[in-house]
Amino acid sequence: MAEFLMPSLGADMEAGTLVEWLKKPGDPVKRGEIIAVVETQKGAIEIECFEDGVLDTYLVGLGTRVPVGTPLAMIRKPGEEPAAPKAEAAKPAEAPPPPEPEKPVEPVAEKPVPRPEPEVTAAPVVTPSGRLRITPAARRLAAEKSIDPAMLTGSGPEGAIQLADVEAASATAAPQLEATRPKTGGFDFSAMREAIAAAMARSKREIPHYYLSHRSDLTNAEAFIAERNAGKAPEERILVAALFVKAVAKALKKYKEFNGHYENGEFRQGESVHIGMAINIRGGGLVAPAIHDAQDLDLDTVMEKTRDLVARVRAGRFRATELSDPTITVTSLGERGVEAMFPIIYPPQVAIVGIGMPVTRPWVVENKVVPRSTVTLTLAADHRVSDGHRGALFLSAIDKNLQEPEKL
Repeated sequence: MAEFLMPSLGADMEAGTLVEWLKKPGDPVKRGEIIAVVETQKGAIEIECFEDGVLDTYLVGLGTRVPVGTPLAMIRKPGEEPAAPKAEAAKPAEAPPPPEPEKPVEPVAEKPVPRPEPEVTAAPVVTPSGRLRITPAARRLAAEKSIDPAMLTGSGPEGAIQLADVEAASATAAPQLEATRPKTGGFDFSAMREAIAAAMARSKREIPHYYLSHRSDLTNAEAFIAERNAGKAPEERILVAALFVKAVAKALKKYKEFNGHYENGEFRQGESVHIGMAINIRGGGLVAPAIHDAQDLDLDTVMEKTRDLVARVRAGRFRATELSDPTITVTSLGERGVEAMFPIIYPPQVAIVGIGMPVTRPWVVENKVVPRSTVTLTLAADHRVSDGHRGALFLSAIDKNLQEPEKL
């Protein structure tokens, strides 16, 4: 038997609440198949199985909050017999009590003092409302309306919260829910912000950051995208973000010390390049799920996976490995009008690349000053693993890749 464990979803997660089983005991399961959904500060996380076999038994009930590493179920391997139900041990026959010695007759019999009955507290009832079951559309609307789904009662199958439930509550529930949210100095200090604060505080406390920046000519890359997208439908076009992902992934093939995790006092280099894409969540906060094996993907596939990640993050649904696997993160605030950013490393990663807004600047080309589209690239890296010399070479390699977009 193999244990199906509550996975770790990053430095800011210590526990999660099991909200849905997608398989029942006796169902076959395959490696990579989603079999459960866990609610965390980041949203509903789909948990994949890492064993081929049969789901044997549940170990945790719905609505239970459990720490990372807790067994949630048992997976029976192919050819293995089902676990036998635990039989209660037979109780030995009780010997008859020894005869009590005769007591002398007392003049006045004492009345026994009644003992108070111990207070029995009923176990909390796990209801199907709130965070247990909610459709993606309802979750999306609840985030837009600032409504906490945990305070709603669902009308769908098995108490699932549906879109109509959120719509009905939006007009009247919003002011009441707003009053119940914890605030610090007027700021909504939500669970998501607490998780981000904990991870970033740990990063700045434990990781000796160093920062570098490099300005890159983006003119060739933008011309390449315009030519490639000509005549294509909007859903088939690529954005410059896909070029950034590929440029970083290609540079990491040579500068491998920026790709991996630093844990337990040592650096563990990533076997593949899993680039975390920082995506803003409606209602506040962000996550950086991974584009797996980015070094092997073409630009169209990178763009397709990026669109898929953004859509699922905005709907509040993503997979466990997408949050636990990133070996480096790429983040951009260019669409917000920021020309340069100096991000904080997300532990246990050792580097993060920041991308600013493309800006037209005077540039010297063949001894002539001409207008060119430029972008500022920044690197925050862990000084325990690399140094500024290697960081500068890494940024220069990213720049070189952007100058040759046809090779990405």
